[in-house]
Parts: sequence; C-alpha cells; structure tokens
Amino acid sequence: MINLLFSRKLALKIARMLKQLNLYTTSHCHLCELAHAIVLQMQDCIAVNIVEIAEDETLLADYGLRIPVLKRQDTQAELNWPFSEIEVSAFLK
Repeated sequence: MINLLFSRKLALKIARMLKQLNLYTTSHCHLCELAHAIVLQMQDCIAVNIVEIAEDETLLADYGLRIPVLKRQDTQAELNWPFSEIEVSAFLK
C-alpha cells in the first residue's frame, strides 16, 4: 500500500515536471509528420497529445489553415509551423 501511494505521488510529480503539449494535426499532412518528428526528438521533457482537427468543426475552423500547431496546456501559448527543435525548446521555457 505504501509503495502504491509513493508511486502515485511520484507519477504526479513527474507529470507536473513534463511540459504538456497538444499537437494539432490531420492525417495525410506531410508538414504535420515533420512537426511530429521534431517533437519526438524532445520526448524526454514533454508529453504530447496528438489532436486530429478533422473530427471537430471548431478545431477545423481554428487550425485548418495553420496546422501543424503546438499548444502548451499550461499557458495556452501556441507555436505555429514552421518551427525547429531550437524554436520548440525556446517555446517550452
């Protein structure tokens, strides 16, 4: 029981340390694939939620002409394509 409690507390602490991002994308988007590859290179410091915009009319209206877009869940700041690993690193600070 103590190990389970410790594990949950540790998991919550780690989750708070990770930068939580949404990557707004759609299928068959080569720019989205490039953006995803950049984000995967930084996997050790971020947690990424891939958001398919085609399934939601509001998201499609908001991001349809701008994808791929990275959005921080903590600050709601957005980084529009094109971006590099260096720009993503700066965005996360």
